[in-house]
Amino acid sequence: MSGGIPTVAVYSEADRHAKHVHLADQAFCIGPPAAKDSYLRKDRVLKVAKRAGATAVHPGYGFLSENAGFAKLCQDNGIAFVGPPASAITSMGDKSEAKALMVKAAVPVVPGYHGSDQTTDRLMAEGAKVGFPVLVKAALGGGGKGMKLAMQQDDLEDALSSAKREAIASFGDERILLERFIQRPRHIEVQIFADQLGNAVYLFERDCSVQRRHQKVIEEAPAPNISLEFRQSIGQAAVAAGLAVGYQGAGTVEFIVDTDTGEYFFMEMNTRLQVEHPVTEAITGQDLVEWQLRVAAGQGLPLTQDQLHIQGHAFEARLYAESVVNNFLPATGTVRRWQVPANASFFDNSSTVRIDSGVSEGDTVGVNYDPMIAKVIARGPDRNTTLTRLHTALSDLQVSGLPTNQEFLKRLATHPAFIAAELDTSFIQKHHASLVDAQPVAQHVMALAAVADHLLQVREVQKTGSSLSGAWSILDSKRINHVLTKPGSLEHPASQTHLAFDLTVHGLQSFMAAGSEAISVTRAVLTGDVLTAELGDQLYRATVSTHNYLDEQVISMWLEGNCHEFRKAVPRKWSRLGAAAKVAGTVVSPMPGKIIQVLVQEGDTAEEGDAVVVLEAMKMEHTVRAPCAGTVTDLRCFVGAQVEDGHTLATIEPEVAAASA
Repeated sequence: MSGGIPTVAVYSEADRHAKHVHLADQAFCIGPPAAKDSYLRKDRVLKVAKRAGATAVHPGYGFLSENAGFAKLCQDNGIAFVGPPASAITSMGDKSEAKALMVKAAVPVVPGYHGSDQTTDRLMAEGAKVGFPVLVKAALGGGGKGMKLAMQQDDLEDALSSAKREAIASFGDERILLERFIQRPRHIEVQIFADQLGNAVYLFERDCSVQRRHQKVIEEAPAPNISLEFRQSIGQAAVAAGLAVGYQGAGTVEFIVDTDTGEYFFMEMNTRLQVEHPVTEAITGQDLVEWQLRVAAGQGLPLTQDQLHIQGHAFEARLYAESVVNNFLPATGTVRRWQVPANASFFDNSSTVRIDSGVSEGDTVGVNYDPMIAKVIARGPDRNTTLTRLHTALSDLQVSGLPTNQEFLKRLATHPAFIAAELDTSFIQKHHASLVDAQPVAQHVMALAAVADHLLQVREVQKTGSSLSGAWSILDSKRINHVLTKPGSLEHPASQTHLAFDLTVHGLQSFMAAGSEAISVTRAVLTGDVLTAELGDQLYRATVSTHNYLDEQVISMWLEGNCHEFRKAVPRKWSRLGAAAKVAGTVVSPMPGKIIQVLVQEGDTAEEGDAVVVLEAMKMEHTVRAPCAGTVTDLRCFVGAQVEDGHTLATIEPEVAAASA
């Protein structure tokens, strides 16, 4: 079974032009963009399956993949569900029941409360017994949704309320469980497989410790710095966990590993194929989707435990549309440029670099679904070689049009602590400054950007025959060789700086860019999207693209393995959320989303940092806080309202201003 199976895709109205629609043999629209009206409609998915004559349904990673009702619906209609039986999904989907089953199966569990009494008083009392900090989790949760951390007793009630709201929104069930929060944990998960004949194996482990917002950002296999005995022990425990619920198919058993004691504890089981499964495929040489289809067809596992071996190392980095400097908030926008490295494959385990992506140039990343754009996978003979390949692939990947975490991933791949495998789930928090903080833009980069901006303007004039205002209006075919000096400016969001310069044009190919220092650029030519130029005795070659975003022109320049994004002289976007917002007292939405709570009224007083509005976007809650202390004077939102990025939610008159009035 290596292919040739006809495929049928379902899609929402928002995904009409999505890549999976074009890859499938047939495709059917099942509803509006909102997942609850399309991808979560079991009846519509089943209707398509029957209409197309499908004999099996593969549920993918999310949506209905861990929905016991859908698995049973498929079974009742004679359609194979490519996944475990509904009973196993139910048992593992209820975190409280799962913990009880693990105790019976002698699988270690984290101390906590998993009881049926869900009153606030009981949960508050049990939280005190568990001890702080305590982790609040949705009983049916996953992917960081419905998960909150209470550092002390005073934090617990708010954490319970927020977790319950997210649990209801994401899973339709507000039940909560409490767990002891291990201070320095690693997140290690084990890939298991079981067939319908009673056989089960583990395909080794993955380390997923590096996370932000309780969600994975980079995974690797095998986990570094563990012994063979530990690998066998945790693998056998994972198999025992699966067998305890009569598991079939692909599953991932997640464990918390205490770095101080070396103990591991069952956390949860994902009853589906994981996003990060390619790293397991890379180190085992196995196609896990093929294994899934074989098991669903009633066949036995292709290999026994003794036949499975680790071959080399693999990493997967998740490329997200998100604002790293704004606490990794999800972002939206249009993919203006998408170019993968020349040596990258698509869904091919034999390549040293594999990029699995669901987007193409021109696609829009909206607010309805997860903001992941692609998975960048690298494999090699050892960890260091593979990490170098991952960094090279990330550097060679060209994406523009919306904010991404690409630069963050590159810094992560070259961070000394990550190279040394000093891993735990607080890694990003510990090294936040070196991973996230702005870095200054080099002078030669600024000079090349100024020249690129000029040549793009010249190209536009020559292409359209339009004219440019002011002194630039001499740029026509008769006077192009005249010497001209004109002040210019560009914004560089990554370094949060405003670049002011004087560009002196000497003919078509010679320039002098003077910012903090004068830099001579000669033999500058823009051919297609490639800029070549000399600075001194060094030749530079950069790829340049441009697009409009709201009221800005964005210039993206790929140079020396880095993407530099410049914006034409406009007020800096980050000022809305930074110092300027604090001075103005303006509360703005950091992203598009839906207002689910308004916590203030006009006339209320607020302290700096107080919660003002709770926003829901991409299935997560985001609390927007007061930028300063003062009085709420202008409230511009209401529960249920859809707001855009940068929308003014409220105005707070600062205390100083109020006192002097």
